[in-house]
Amino acid sequence: MSGLELTVQGADVLHPAGLEAAGALSFADGMIAEGCTGRKVDLSGYVVLPGIIDLHGDGFERHLAPRRGAMKQMNEGVAAAEAELAANGITTGVLAQFYSWEGGLRGPEFAAQVFEAIKSVRGSLVTDLLPQLRFETHMLDDYADLPAKAAAWDVSYVVFNDHLPHGRLAEGKKPPRLTGQALKAGRSPDKHFGMLKDMHARSAEVPAALDALSAELSGLGLRLGSHDDQTQADRAIWRDRGVRIAEFPETLEAAEAAQAGGDHVILGSPNVVRGGSHKGNASAVELIAMGLCDGLASDYHYPSPRRAALMLERTGLLDLAGAWALVSSGPARVLGLADRGQLAPGLRADMVILDKATSSVAATLSAGRVSYMSGDIASRFFG
Repeated sequence: MSGLELTVQGADVLHPAGLEAAGALSFADGMIAEGCTGRKVDLSGYVVLPGIIDLHGDGFERHLAPRRGAMKQMNEGVAAAEAELAANGITTGVLAQFYSWEGGLRGPEFAAQVFEAIKSVRGSLVTDLLPQLRFETHMLDDYADLPAKAAAWDVSYVVFNDHLPHGRLAEGKKPPRLTGQALKAGRSPDKHFGMLKDMHARSAEVPAALDALSAELSGLGLRLGSHDDQTQADRAIWRDRGVRIAEFPETLEAAEAAQAGGDHVILGSPNVVRGGSHKGNASAVELIAMGLCDGLASDYHYPSPRRAALMLERTGLLDLAGAWALVSSGPARVLGLADRGQLAPGLRADMVILDKATSSVAATLSAGRVSYMSGDIASRFFG
């Protein structure tokens, strides 16, 4: 489907050169067009902005598994998640799925179902969905098959995590919430604890295994990221492996090290909206003020990218163009998506239309196709 062919006019439009009051924007065949084309639509009272590119979000989990055991309609769950993305102005969404020893919604079996469902339905949806595989680094027995699995699932983005409670395990102590975690994974608490101890005991093997795995995945053209970096040394090690995206660095030191090395820094938009990290990590607002952010991600809350960008503009920390770039053109660069992120001729007609009075999402279009529309704006387009 090629999408609508029309010109929206009378709205405030965020062009690459800046915000044009009572401006105009034309698009046809899914692309931003030069000049005026198609039917004219009056959007006075609205603001037209580049579609949001969400770099990392796991809020889709509640659609795929709304209740424990209710995980049988994966395709419908992905479609429901896409509807939520669109309702929040997201035109490209990275769905971040764990592949972890933690089991349950984070286990390898569930991950396989999720990736197969995304692959099955993404072509029939409007929002562009990109799967991300979050791999636990101490699952050494899974390294050999991971590249083939990523290829089979059309995964182009892998992020490395390590959620083992190494401190407790080094002391021989059971971590908190062990029993609940074990039950979610379908294991007895003793078996689960033994597995954690075994993985921790093999920690010395992990660095060399990661070197080889990162090299293989990079050779296949995959983008690689690390998660929750804490130190300059952490970032240097990952960079040497070709892992050039730092997701949610926990300290100023790690964020500065990433930028100094030419790596991309992704921060959480809920951190901006909340005014700080819920875990007491570095403040995203402070890192943004220091120029240490390439893009904001929804993390666990899809409304947050829009809210965070508008909050940064309202508080005067950034102008609208600079704030919105953190959820559009910045993420496009991180993901290497040169065909989107700005409202410029020749790029995809990805846009979110906000009610100027309330800043709520009135409509979302991805490649010129309507993925979300609500309320009075519908009569402007189709009345």
